[in-house]
Amino acid sequence: MKGYLALTISIICEIFATAMLKMSDGFTILVPSIGVIVGYGLAFYCLSICLNTLPLSLAYAIWSGVGTALTAVIGALVWDEVFTALKLAGIVLIIGGVILLNTSEKEEVEKNPKAKAL
Repeated sequence: MKGYLALTISIICEIFATAMLKMSDGFTILVPSIGVIVGYGLAFYCLSICLNTLPLSLAYAIWSGVGTALTAVIGALVWDEVFTALKLAGIVLIIGGVILLNTSEKEEVEKNPKAKAL
């Protein structure tokens, strides 16, 4: 559970940093620029913590997939970026891919309990 908590914090920090990146206007505005550095620093730190208990393939898929999906939603809600049916389909595919990765990991461990140690 500690790994998933660290992963959740990492995702939140990554989304925050990405939003600050948009607001920094090419690193020309100080406060959002600092937010980018702090947000990504914390995101990568927490991601490294979660890798102590979660497999890299699963953690990175969740981190990047959820981050990408939520960033697209935030872009549409906050900055009125275009949100089409094609973008929605992409988000659904991302979530589906993360679910498949998670399911395949559990099935492999059930078949071969030593697989997690590898």
